[in-house]
Amino acid sequence: METHNEIRLRPRFYMDIEENIDLVRQKFVDYAKHVPPGFLIKIRPNHIQFSIQGEKQKYWSPHLSIEFEEKEINNKTVTHIRGLFGPAQTLWTFFVFLHFIIAGILLVFLMFAYSNWMLHQSLKGDLMVILLMVISWGLLYFIGRQTRANGYGQMEELEREFYKIMK
Repeated sequence: METHNEIRLRPRFYMDIEENIDLVRQKFVDYAKHVPPGFLIKIRPNHIQFSIQGEKQKYWSPHLSIEFEEKEINNKTVTHIRGLFGPAQTLWTFFVFLHFIIAGILLVFLMFAYSNWMLHQSLKGDLMVILLMVISWGLLYFIGRQTRANGYGQMEELEREFYKIMK
């Protein structure tokens, strides 16, 4: 999977397998009985959470969420697999929270700037805060890209383990 040139911070993949969901899920159940050190797998009926655990786990370590969906293609039952790489849920929630805070401040100061412009008052302070929020938003994006780049090696490890399971 090519992830270096994508804008998305959470790379994803899709796959169709000519087996039913129960057989595909059973592969993960069998794998979970002898998980190699450094990996953690959580299995639910149509969802698998696969992540790095132990000494290799860092704050930027990726998680792989896998969803199973049954489809009918040419009168055959196939399992459609959707995989999504992402950071830990707490880190992702924190980043989303920061984005909302920055967006809220930006909107408030855009309203202040519009009001001051209509009243023919100075816009200097409002425009400085607006510029600071736009820079902060860009900074958050580049921090997210760097976090993904740090976890790229571990993302490849998770992907290799996923393909071992699917064989």
